[in-house]
Amino acid sequence: MTASPSLPGAFESLTATLLGEAGTGPAFALEDDRAPLECAVVSNVAQGALLHFTAQNPCGTAALVIGGGGYVQLMAGREGVQVARWLNILGIDAHVLIHRFPDAANGVMAPLEDARAAMRFLRERGASRVGVVGLSSGGHLGACLLACTDEHSPDFAVIGYAPISTNAAGRTVIADKPPLAPPEKQAFYDALQPDAQMAENPPPCFVVYAASDPVVPVVNARRLTAAIEARGGHAELHVFAEAPHGFALDTASLPVSLWPQLCEAWMRQMTILPPS
Repeated sequence: MTASPSLPGAFESLTATLLGEAGTGPAFALEDDRAPLECAVVSNVAQGALLHFTAQNPCGTAALVIGGGGYVQLMAGREGVQVARWLNILGIDAHVLIHRFPDAANGVMAPLEDARAAMRFLRERGASRVGVVGLSSGGHLGACLLACTDEHSPDFAVIGYAPISTNAAGRTVIADKPPLAPPEKQAFYDALQPDAQMAENPPPCFVVYAASDPVVPVVNARRLTAAIEARGGHAELHVFAEAPHGFALDTASLPVSLWPQLCEAWMRQMTILPPS
């Protein structure tokens, strides 16, 4: 692994680690190099990377943060950097994953390979607990780690509005839904269905969705929590009646904006964080 590589745009000031040996070109590219860090969108990834955000008063817990983007881009700002900074306030060291996409260049399993490599790296850093916080497709990828029974399995998980298995062939809730493009993306969803592949005794999970989500049907939340509980785990599920897909942390004036407070209370109850 290579520390402190050259990063594009507003990311250039961050400390990062490349997953694997450094390549000859940039690890990833941004949709707009001029966009502020909190709104940055990653448009292409040649090599996986971890962006490190250290808490001022660390509690000993670390989290792998995975943003969404449908496996064709990454909302690295809204669902990565913003989430990492929230976790830092709580005392959690956060590490934002910039993963490769499932496509012809990287292969079907590239996102999972990068997530597993990131978990190994964080375990080696010696945190007392290592969790995963994933939103949208990042929540799907984070939930895929719940099928692991080794060092790749997180100690806790926070999953938001993720397409757990309704994108998989034969499990859609939309009749005659066409396959997703590119073909490697559809193959990734077909191969990795976290609710059907959940390991025994999964770690505690906080799950948050919107019933009105037009992109990810709320049945995904039901499938995930039912699988966790069926295999002996604990799942705290919050379904908000009205919220847009991708509500993240910055959807003000709606009840869903309270979910980070609920998640913090849950983490303290689960002793992931110390008592207030």
